[in-house]
Amino acid sequence: MPGMEDKQPTTRQLIVFAVLLSFIVSVIGSVLTIGVFGGISEGASNSPFVFNRPAILQKITEKETSELILRQDELVVQVVEQASPAVVSVVASKDVPVIERFFVDPFADDPLFRQLFGEEGSGIRIPQFRQKGTQRQDVSFGSGFIVSGDGLIITNKHVVADTGADYTVFLNDGTKKQAKILARDPFQDLAVLKIEGSGLAALKFGNSSKIKIGQTVIAIGNALGEFRNTVSVGVVSGLQRSIVAMGAPTGPESLQELIQTDAAINPGNSGGPLLNLRGEVIGINVAVVKDAENISFAIPVNKATRAVENVQKFGRIVTPYLGVRYVVTKEGALLASSDQEPAVIPGSPAEKAGLKAGDLILEFNRQIITTERTLASLIQNQQVGEEVTLKVLRDGKEMEVKVRMEERK
Repeated sequence: MPGMEDKQPTTRQLIVFAVLLSFIVSVIGSVLTIGVFGGISEGASNSPFVFNRPAILQKITEKETSELILRQDELVVQVVEQASPAVVSVVASKDVPVIERFFVDPFADDPLFRQLFGEEGSGIRIPQFRQKGTQRQDVSFGSGFIVSGDGLIITNKHVVADTGADYTVFLNDGTKKQAKILARDPFQDLAVLKIEGSGLAALKFGNSSKIKIGQTVIAIGNALGEFRNTVSVGVVSGLQRSIVAMGAPTGPESLQELIQTDAAINPGNSGGPLLNLRGEVIGINVAVVKDAENISFAIPVNKATRAVENVQKFGRIVTPYLGVRYVVTKEGALLASSDQEPAVIPGSPAEKAGLKAGDLILEFNRQIITTERTLASLIQNQQVGEEVTLKVLRDGKEMEVKVRMEERK
């Protein structure tokens, strides 16, 4: 049209426009990035990044990134490398009879058969057995772990149940040491051993009261008595489990308040540690369900902690006791006599506190007694000399009774 001119942008204007657009996009991108990562930081407590300071805008080197981001398998490898030197194999050996098999002719001394068959006898051979001396032999295998630099070791009681056997400990590097049994817990499947040494690798105790279902755990032990320091990984499948363990030399044993895990446990793993991803012992592997898929159990480490402390302080495992015989009911522990035992043992802490047959103990130190949280387990968690409070139902009325725990002789 007349009077109108086409105004095309110059090259210089295009360059300026492109620079401004690039700057605007860069600013918007930075804002969005901070907003997105800030949201991740608030919502994911396990995020390996921390965005609460301007350092997010700084360049992160490859080395720093590898240190910040740890995968689970790397943690497992690290824990196993640190823990394995403290895990041991426990082998029981003793002199066992050497049995010889031989054959006899039952008619060798019969004159009639000698006339019929001659000196060669009747040809009938009956097998007989006789002892021909003894020989040293390994009779059982288990696992354990060192808990102090001077050689204290925790294992299961059933691993060292044979009082007539000698026990040898094999360290991870193949070193062989004779072990002395310091204590066998009379009420739990725990035992404390001692080997000579100093500066030995030792594991640290965790806190089994803080275990959560679903957390990752690592089991290490002498699987099948053949594969030392076998590692298996799983999760905590359940807590406060109660089972009756079979197969121990001392017979069936009732085990309570156990940790259930799906980490593979095999014969020979007994006494080995169950570890968390911090490398702390949270349990002592004790049993596995036969003919089941990865249903295994461990004793909470808090029970072992006291056993070790007792041995270090007293040279034995000190067991508190109340001194009652009771029947488990839905409501609590009913004190009841039998033909052989009274409901309340004479001279016991229970008698001194005034407990009587027919009393129903409802609570122990503010904890309700249930079939899972039994009176026996609550007693075992106490220290000798401690005063506890019982809530007791007597003649339809509730009352509180103070009892001071004493040592079971």
